[in-house]
Amino acid sequence: MLTVATANVNGIRAAYRRGMGEWLASRAPDVLLLQECRADDATVADLLGDGWHLAHEASELKGRAGVTIASRRPALAVRTGLGDGGAEPAVDTGRWVEMDVEAPGADRPLTFVSLYGHSGTATDAAKMSAKYGHLDRVSRRLGELARQAAAGEREVLVAGDVNVVRGPADLKNWKGNHNKTSGVLDPEIAYLERWFGELGYVDVHRDLVGEVQGPYTWWSWRGKAFDNDAGWRIDYQIATPGLAARAREATVDRAATYDQRWSDHAPLVVAYEV
Repeated sequence: MLTVATANVNGIRAAYRRGMGEWLASRAPDVLLLQECRADDATVADLLGDGWHLAHEASELKGRAGVTIASRRPALAVRTGLGDGGAEPAVDTGRWVEMDVEAPGADRPLTFVSLYGHSGTATDAAKMSAKYGHLDRVSRRLGELARQAAAGEREVLVAGDVNVVRGPADLKNWKGNHNKTSGVLDPEIAYLERWFGELGYVDVHRDLVGEVQGPYTWWSWRGKAFDNDAGWRIDYQIATPGLAARAREATVDRAATYDQRWSDHAPLVVAYEV
């Protein structure tokens, strides 16, 4: 089995101070995908420790974003950014990194992607424009990877904090947020439905747990959101069909209590039979 964990760490230094290292030692995933690291390469490598093959892209904006892939298996190739040949807007940096890894017994690599989507603000046109622009670029790259997978060149797993839900099962208060709050706007949701429709990707977590409420992966630090499980499912593992068919179990590593949380997100962990 190949165990893959994804988590928005909400600042990797703070996460380690709160107990991320203990979770990582206990869970021991084969591949770890992190978002919102807010650190440089050396800090990420130092905190994660030895034994990992790392790919990391920091944001050009200090204290923002930052994505990491850590694999126990050697990397065949690493690509940072969305790779469309143009200069990335600074606000888009630290949001996409790829790593090709040799899959045991397979004749083509597994391509892992750590994705951190813009949060956006529904009442701020500039922030929403940046979010949609990034989603456009992500969609183009996902299309390229899907075509390569269909041609037998690779399998693909994109994981991370997309900052968009798919529907009422993905947040506690759908009615109060739908088309009012960023992440729950129909134009945002349409991107995901294209990925899981036209482009052929599989929402692995939802596919495994079925049409149940949640399980959520993010809860506000404020108020009683965590205690009342008033959360959102905005963290995903998005796989090409061949890899998705090998997914066996999905788990959200939700902390037992509020004071045991090391991020406002919980890790999403999936086991694949490869």
